[in-house]
Amino acid sequence: MDGRNGRDGRDGRDGRGGPGGQNGPEGLIPKHGGYRKLKSFRVAQLAYDVTVRFCGRYIDRRSRTHDQMVQAARSGVQNIAEGSKASGTSKKMELKLTNVARASLEELQLDYEDFLRHRGLRLWEKSDPRRAELIARRCTTVEEVVGWVGDLHARSRLPKEENDGHASIVSTPSTSSNQTTPPTYPEIAANAALTFLSVACALLDRQIAAQAKAFEQDGGFTERLYKRRTQARKKRP
Repeated sequence: MDGRNGRDGRDGRDGRGGPGGQNGPEGLIPKHGGYRKLKSFRVAQLAYDVTVRFCGRYIDRRSRTHDQMVQAARSGVQNIAEGSKASGTSKKMELKLTNVARASLEELQLDYEDFLRHRGLRLWEKSDPRRAELIARRCTTVEEVVGWVGDLHARSRLPKEENDGHASIVSTPSTSSNQTTPPTYPEIAANAALTFLSVACALLDRQIAAQAKAFEQDGGFTERLYKRRTQARKKRP
């Protein structure tokens, strides 16, 4: 969850681990559908789980915002998966769906930012050490994220001398006064979600760039089909 390619593959392309019509690099339908191995999928899925919990606690279930945030999070996950599955026969569709996933997560980021702004809570800067601390935790479940939120909330209320070196990351300037106040649960939770969304968007940006380059260089199913037919004609006596 550090924004690097990692286990996404060297170039961010999803061409392994899934069902394929024919094996080998020259297969008419290459291996595809390995979205569960994509780091972008795993981080987006964690952001979805966090969003469901967040909205259940802090957003009125009867409001449109509740449904919009959950659906935007779900759209991000589902479109990564659908794009991966479609890549076997349509690189163009893969690129389109991955872009839809990226746009959905961007929309969700804005919703979290609105939540913080409307309540006078602080939006953490990208350089905030608390974001780096959360990423370093490499959380894989919503329960682990909840544990980190609770830990940070507790640490932020300890005297500085008892913070065990964390004093610089647990108190933030209030947006409504010049005093330094410890962050609330909603502030920490919203910024935690924004941290995961930032990582997911960075991974998707790289994935989209790699998909676009691959499509430009190698083409898609139509080009592979034409190549196969041409090769077959040449082999005829």
